[in-house]
Amino acid sequence: MASSLTKWLVDPKKNWFAAQHMKSVSSRLRKYGLRYDDLYDPYYDLDVKEALNRLPREIVDARNQRLKRAMDLSMKHEYLPNDLQAMQTPFRNYLQDMLALVKKENAEREALGALPLYQRSIP
Repeated sequence: MASSLTKWLVDPKKNWFAAQHMKSVSSRLRKYGLRYDDLYDPYYDLDVKEALNRLPREIVDARNQRLKRAMDLSMKHEYLPNDLQAMQTPFRNYLQDMLALVKKENAEREALGALPLYQRSIP
C-alpha cells in the first residue's frame, strides 16, 4: 500500500504535481547547463565517490566542466544563452547505473559479513 502510493507520488507520468516539479527542476538545471546526476556530492556519500571513480575519465571530465561552468555563471549572476539551454539534457543519467551497482555490491558485502572497503564518515 505505502510503496504503491509512494511510486504514484513521484511518477511524473501519473501525478501532475510530480510532473510540474520535474519541469521546474529541469528548467533550473538548463539555466546553468547541469544534469541531475551532477548534483550528487562525492564528499557527502562515499558510494557516489566510488561510482565516479569507476566511470570513464571523459564522463567525469565533462561533469567537472559542467560544474565549473555552473559556478562561473552563478557568480556572474547570469544564465546560459537560450540556444544553449535548448540543447541541454538535464535528466540524461550517467551516474545512476554505476551508483546502483556500487550500492548493490556494498549490500552484498554487508550481507556476507565482510568488512567495508572504506570507512563511512561525513567530513
